[in-house]
Amino acid sequence: MLTSPSSHGPRATLGRVSTQRVFVARLTGCSVFDPAGDKLGRVRDVVVIFRKDDPPRVVGLVVEIPGRRHVFLSIGRVTSIQTGQVITTGLINVRRFQQRGGEVRVMAELVGRKVFLTDGSGRAVIEDVAIERNRLGEWDVGQLFLRRPKTSGSPFAKGPTTFANWADVREEHQPGEAQSAEQLVASYSELKPADLANTLLDLPGERLLEVAEELPDDRLADALEEMPEDEQILILEQLGDERAADILDAMEPDDAADLLGQLPEGRLEQLLELMEPEEAEDVRELLKYEPDTAGGLMTSEPIILPADATVAEALALIRRHELHPALAASVFVTLPPYETPTGRLLGTVHFQRMLRYPPHERLGAIIDDSVEPVASTASAAEVARLLASYDLVSLPVVDPAHRLVGAVSIDDMLDYLLPDDWRSHDEHVPPRQPPVTGRIQL
Repeated sequence: MLTSPSSHGPRATLGRVSTQRVFVARLTGCSVFDPAGDKLGRVRDVVVIFRKDDPPRVVGLVVEIPGRRHVFLSIGRVTSIQTGQVITTGLINVRRFQQRGGEVRVMAELVGRKVFLTDGSGRAVIEDVAIERNRLGEWDVGQLFLRRPKTSGSPFAKGPTTFANWADVREEHQPGEAQSAEQLVASYSELKPADLANTLLDLPGERLLEVAEELPDDRLADALEEMPEDEQILILEQLGDERAADILDAMEPDDAADLLGQLPEGRLEQLLELMEPEEAEDVRELLKYEPDTAGGLMTSEPIILPADATVAEALALIRRHELHPALAASVFVTLPPYETPTGRLLGTVHFQRMLRYPPHERLGAIIDDSVEPVASTASAAEVARLLASYDLVSLPVVDPAHRLVGAVSIDDMLDYLLPDDWRSHDEHVPPRQPPVTGRIQL
């Protein structure tokens, strides 16, 4: 059964096997469970193979399991697809997914393709793909959800939508012509930065760069911050100087400094010159520190307020959605100026402490003087010891004059302590092995 599409794309009613049709954009993100009801992971894509005279055949799902590892789940191991969930036999191969020749990922490669309708009614773009289960229990590509070119000159208008069978379209894509990635970018709009980073890294090289070009600066910056440094450099170098500088402007200063620190001196200076002056100055300051010191680990943009600021003012600042939770946990009270390097650091006020006082209370009256700052030259080991000993999520960093120059958060420390490849677990992956019986074991 198929319902009408909403403004965000088609909705699918996942019914019984005899009438089952599932739109892949709705399937992406659904939880995958074993027969006992234990969650194994989430669906990230659907893998199909093309056939000469028939619609593409579904061969499996790409599933993200704990550890952010993407694995292949054969469609034969799927026993049920219900609303918002996929049930499996419990047999799953935990080796990292590698795409074989002839395999095509629906979200990564089919969605966004341009097609012509064979009835002569014009061209369209694939916005979603339905997979259907036939009488033999096999899954094939069924209808396509298409959007035609817009007919209005308004920048807010969208083209009309329609459905078509696979046999009713042919590709507009020509060899060497880049396909539109706009719809694929739209499908990634709700992914968290770490998930977006993993999804991008799983795309074929050319497709990754195509999608990176379409992503807004802030979204691509968030994703780059979650990638290994070698992948960051590869993507940044392909974007062009002006776009690369815009992305660096949108990154957190400490992440931008870490990335630029991996580049040759000439290239580093070239990009710094193209960045916004204020952003570039923050990065230059961070590049002065050794990477394994508090100064090299810190962010230079913690929340800073004067002693006469109120609890209400501080709480309003930490509510900002773009602020990292670890940095939102504390407010640092200093003498003027209130941008790093500040005047003398007076102390720290934790958000939990603020909640115990009335909104009009002054921050200077509730400073927690038990949190000692760390010198910018302190070793990473010393910073880790202090964070662990006092159960802190952030630690103020000061210069020899006791001026606040930044703060080290717990996530900065984890990024330093974990191995370089902890995000990707890249390894040589042999051809797919028979499924491993039982629960997932990483």
